[in-house]
Amino acid sequence: MSLPPPHPRRLGLTGSIGAGKSTVARLLRARGLTVLDADEVAREVTRDPAVLAEIEAAFPGVLRDGVLDRAALAAAAFADPARLAVLNAITHPRVRQRMLALEEAAAARGEGWIVQDVPLLLEGGLEGAMDAVLVVDAPLDLRIARVTARSGLTAEEVRARDARQMPAEEKRKRATFVLDNSGDLADLERQVDAALGALGMAPPATSAPPEESPSRS
Repeated sequence: MSLPPPHPRRLGLTGSIGAGKSTVARLLRARGLTVLDADEVAREVTRDPAVLAEIEAAFPGVLRDGVLDRAALAAAAFADPARLAVLNAITHPRVRQRMLALEEAAAARGEGWIVQDVPLLLEGGLEGAMDAVLVVDAPLDLRIARVTARSGLTAEEVRARDARQMPAEEKRKRATFVLDNSGDLADLERQVDAALGALGMAPPATSAPPEESPSRS
C-alpha cells in the first residue's frame, strides 16, 4: 500500500486592510508558489445554492434574483460582531474544507510549500497551523489612501474596518517575517525574496514581476 504524499508546509500570508497583501500574493505566485486565497474560496463557497439559502435565512434581502449582493451582506454583517459571527459560522467550515482539499491537491503534485492567503489569519487564531507567517504592513494613512482610491469607501469607513482587526503592531509581533510595503515595488520584491530565502524557498532567478496596479494593495 502506497503512503499518501507528505503534506506541504504552510506559509500564512496576512496583513491589515490596504497593506498590500494582494500584491505580495501576486509576487509569490510569480515565484512559482501555489497561493490559496481564502477570500476567493469564500466567494466560490457562497455560489453554492445550499449556502445561499442559509445566508438568505440569516440575512433576509441580501439575494437579488438568486445572486448574492455582497455589498448588502457586508453592510449587514460588519455592522454587528454578533451578526458577523453568524455569517462566519455558515461560511468558515466550508472554506476550511475547500482549502484542505486544495492543499491535498498540492501535496499530490509534490509541492513542498503552499501559501494560505487569509485576511484574518491571526484574528482567527490560525497561526498555530502555519509553519511561518508573513505579515504585510504599511502606515495607516497610506493604507487608508490606497483603499479609498480603489473602493469608494470613505476614510472613516476604512478606519472602522481597520479597528475591527487586530492592531497592526500586534500582527507584527506575531509574524515570522514582516514585509514593509511603504516603499516601491522593487523594495517589496527584495523583502519577499529575502523571506523566501530564509525559509529555504529561494525563488528562481528568472521569476518575472507581476502586472502591478497603481494602488499596490
